[in-house]
Amino acid sequence: MFSLKQNSWFIKKVVIWRAMASIAWSVLLLPVTTAVFVLLSRFSLFHPIQWISECISLLTASTTIFSLVILCGVVLMIGFFNLEFYTLVPSIRCSRMALLGAVLHPRQCVHSLVYCSMGMLVMWCASVTIGGRYSTLGTPCKQSESGEFVTCLNEYHLFLLLAGAFMGYSHSFLGVVQNIYYVSFQPIQQYKYPRFKSCLPTVVKCSVIQSLYSARNFAALYFFFGYVPKTWIASTLNLQIDSSLQPLDTLTGLLDFSLFYHLAISGTFLYLTWYLTVLLFRIYAIEAYSFPVQSTFTEDAEQCLPKVLAEKNTSVMKFLALQDLALLSQHSLSRRLEVFSLSQPGGHPHNWNAISKECLSLLSELTQRLVAHQDAVASNGRVKSQSASSDTRSASSSSSVMSGTEDILETPRLGVPLRTPGSVFKSSMGGAHSALTDPFTPDVDSPFSSPAIRRLVGQQEPQSPFFGTVQSPHVMRRGPKLWSASTDSQTNGSPLASPATVPSPPAANQKPSFLTQWMQNRREQVKSFLAKRVLIVYLFNKLPEASSQALFADSQAHIWALQGLSHLVAASFSEDQFGVVQTTLPSILSCLVVLLEAVDRHFKLPHASSKPARTVWSIGDSSYKTLRFALRAALKTAIYKITTTFGEHLNAVNISSEHRKRLQQFLEFKE
Repeated sequence: MFSLKQNSWFIKKVVIWRAMASIAWSVLLLPVTTAVFVLLSRFSLFHPIQWISECISLLTASTTIFSLVILCGVVLMIGFFNLEFYTLVPSIRCSRMALLGAVLHPRQCVHSLVYCSMGMLVMWCASVTIGGRYSTLGTPCKQSESGEFVTCLNEYHLFLLLAGAFMGYSHSFLGVVQNIYYVSFQPIQQYKYPRFKSCLPTVVKCSVIQSLYSARNFAALYFFFGYVPKTWIASTLNLQIDSSLQPLDTLTGLLDFSLFYHLAISGTFLYLTWYLTVLLFRIYAIEAYSFPVQSTFTEDAEQCLPKVLAEKNTSVMKFLALQDLALLSQHSLSRRLEVFSLSQPGGHPHNWNAISKECLSLLSELTQRLVAHQDAVASNGRVKSQSASSDTRSASSSSSVMSGTEDILETPRLGVPLRTPGSVFKSSMGGAHSALTDPFTPDVDSPFSSPAIRRLVGQQEPQSPFFGTVQSPHVMRRGPKLWSASTDSQTNGSPLASPATVPSPPAANQKPSFLTQWMQNRREQVKSFLAKRVLIVYLFNKLPEASSQALFADSQAHIWALQGLSHLVAASFSEDQFGVVQTTLPSILSCLVVLLEAVDRHFKLPHASSKPARTVWSIGDSSYKTLRFALRAALKTAIYKITTTFGEHLNAVNISSEHRKRLQQFLEFKE
């Protein structure tokens, strides 16, 4: 475990300094984006010389400089929120009700309120920069009755301020829906400037499109409810409403091309400033970091790659270490030799043992998670006993990571909570997550579940002759289950579960109490009543692909573990002088084959193999939706990498006959 001082050193150097660098570049880009905004806001096609001169004088004005200072404060606040809310494992809500709960969470409400305030600040700076009728909230007007000049409410300025608040809330809302704070690592590493240059057109396009959508939605909202804030603000600030001007909460007032144009470019300026800050933070956060494989000094030992891989608390360190492992296994000969080296004195392969143990632990955990999900689906949404599961038996056979006899994977027991993707690597800011079967298991017992799922998992109707408690194992084998324990036990030659393990029906004299029966009847009545309400079904029904996406939400770490292991094993064929890799080769091959079987079975589930539609105009990163396909491709690539390198030498490796048959298909290129 890291000491407090060493842990803070890593956080300071890798996370905070990178966040500060991204904020600094965002501040430096503010004058450029502000200058472009000034040019567009004062655009005049028929008077180009006057247009350029006005823009130059406006850029050097004191109001513009003051607006830049306020914008710098907004950028600093956005950078702080990026550092506070960023995550490497996306939060995937499996139902619309869960998404609604996330939007209405108190922390999210505070986040939305802050972004509304920042949106109003940016729009105030934009309205002051545009000038003219947008410059101030109060404007002098002449009363028709007395003829005196009084201060009236400038509805154009108010319109832009409220639009800024609306755009701020839209950005906060989309941060939850589209996972804007999700930071993904790119498959191909790029330097910072080329990546920023390639992403800049996309960011500009997203800013323009989002600004147009927000302008349209806000115009419709202001048309119906604009009178309420206008009257309240006028009465609060003791301002008059000029009746001689056309109000903006009418159709003729909103059909103003100049108003819509300035609203659109102001919204584009707002979103572009915020999106650039998010983009720069993503670029700096995922920059590759090189960890030393081993250290000469004892005080630096905790900063080495094997120690960082074993760290469980810091998410960024874990991901950066796995990324560094994947890179060194492919491109660094000297560092690979350090991995294969022996300790002095003693002659023990501590580096390889620690690295392989952590990688195999990650892969075995994913296998265990997939098997638990499949068992939960096969048992109608209820977690069944693991003693009857042959898949869990196969998963535990690949749990040896240090040697052929050392087990690191325990069979999950009923009642022991399994870790979800979000709890594998917690964010540096913390967060709680639910149990595995809660978000991933389709609740077929619920009245809101799909009939197709009930038919798929073999849920029995009350009129069925097999309804109720099954006492005979022969009758149990007739049930259409997905990879049931009895079917796998027959296939693998293992004995069936004893009939004594099947619960017997209650005795005839053991009747439930009146209160219990009354509660059950009321519960069924409530369920049947809610099942007939379309809105309830719409909110509580699970989204089609959400369970599968949540199951593989952290698969980028497993992809790097697969790449690092496979390339190191392949390189050991010619570079491992001491044969340290050969001692764990059976465990590695067994772990990969068992994981491949679990992944293949998962893709046979409903909606697991369907590819999601791409969102081209969103700033949110949707690459997590296809991580399961990337993992399957990386897994097969890793096995092919090992089999093509060792060839027929794999016949001498001590593995089971089933795993040998599966590897033979890779040797013959039949997969």
